[in-house]
Amino acid sequence: MELVTYSIIAVGLAMDAFAVSLGIGTTRQAKDGRAVFRLSFHFGFFQGFMTLLGWLLGSSVANLIANFDHWVAFALLAWVGGRMIKEGFASVDAESCPARDPSRGRTLMVLCVATSIDAMAVGLSMAMIAANVVFASIVIAVITLGLSLVGLLAGGGLGERFGKRMEVLGGLLLVGIGVRILVSHLVG
Repeated sequence: MELVTYSIIAVGLAMDAFAVSLGIGTTRQAKDGRAVFRLSFHFGFFQGFMTLLGWLLGSSVANLIANFDHWVAFALLAWVGGRMIKEGFASVDAESCPARDPSRGRTLMVLCVATSIDAMAVGLSMAMIAANVVFASIVIAVITLGLSLVGLLAGGGLGERFGKRMEVLGGLLLVGIGVRILVSHLVG
């Protein structure tokens, strides 16, 4: 029963990482298998790690974070999405410049943190109900990795078909995810 419950939680948590992966896939910036694996692995790792971290932090620290975590996620996703939109509207000359690889460096870390902040709250709730957080974190990490991989591969096909327009759409998708996170925390 734990596996089914944790899998359902994992799918819910992985939706942001899936959507971000789909957006990145459309840009075709993750050009080889190593970049696709790096992105998928890091999204999965961060989801699992943040679940575990939320469990470790306990309720007092999580309450402090809960007051602004949605703003952090929104700002990070809006920043990355805005860059993608800008690059999507760049002139033809700019296309000859190498695009930034989202599977490395600061962009990778920003995306990982932005898509996994909610996992920290889930980890906190697991501490309150004495759940098997290590097993849950592993399930969450594996499912997020798998869904991220699917998103990257599906997005790549869309990017090949529709070109730079998909980069703009991917950026808008990231900004939209940030807005959704912000609104869901402010309204409900």
